[in-house]
Amino acid sequence: MGQKTNPIGNRLGIIRGWESNWFGGKDMGLKVVEDEKIRNYLHARISKGGIARIIIERTLKRITVTIHTSRPGIIIGKGGQEVDRIKEELKKLTGKDVQINIIEIRKPELDASIVGDTIARQLEARVNYRRAIKMAIQSTMRAGAEGIKVRISGRLNGADMARSEEYKDGRTPLHTFRADIDYALSEALTVYGKIGIKVWICKGEVLGKRDLSPNVGLDVKSTGGQGNRGGDRRRGGGSGNSRRRN
Repeated sequence: MGQKTNPIGNRLGIIRGWESNWFGGKDMGLKVVEDEKIRNYLHARISKGGIARIIIERTLKRITVTIHTSRPGIIIGKGGQEVDRIKEELKKLTGKDVQINIIEIRKPELDASIVGDTIARQLEARVNYRRAIKMAIQSTMRAGAEGIKVRISGRLNGADMARSEEYKDGRTPLHTFRADIDYALSEALTVYGKIGIKVWICKGEVLGKRDLSPNVGLDVKSTGGQGNRGGDRRRGGGSGNSRRRN
């Protein structure tokens, strides 16, 4: 089972929390669709922002969007102008008040989404795929990962027939549910067609209970909601001082 299913979905409720946090009610389907629209819009709007994941929380009249990124300056903009524009655009898209929190990823080498996107951008720039993957694996292991696995599929180096290759270092125990494994799928659009890149990164094992609340232990870099533009603020007025190492 561990080899077949998504490692993130397999660990939900065990060592990993959900990325959409709200009570659905009768219009649950509409909220799921709206969440997907928000995520697709942000990924397209900030394609170079190094976005790893987007967590969405809802109250009766407000949507709180928390963006985990390795490049917060691009999203915040000069004096917070860019994040304010994004907030207004999301408000028009959803028809609700939107608050945006920006959380910086301190170690992007340990985030599977960012590693996969980095490899994809290098392939689009016609870097040899073996070199791109080798550099990504080395930087991830140097950053403190216990293991990494990369699988690449497509017309590699312009070959007539598509094939898959896999590269790994260290350990990635997919059957061990307490193993903190991050997973992501990225795509590179090359002149020969699309190339898929799957990345698994093992950060170690989680022992004991973990609080699965979406933003527990994270330092909010900037808030694009009402008041204190560009300042560190949590919803409800509390300030967060602790950071989680990513």
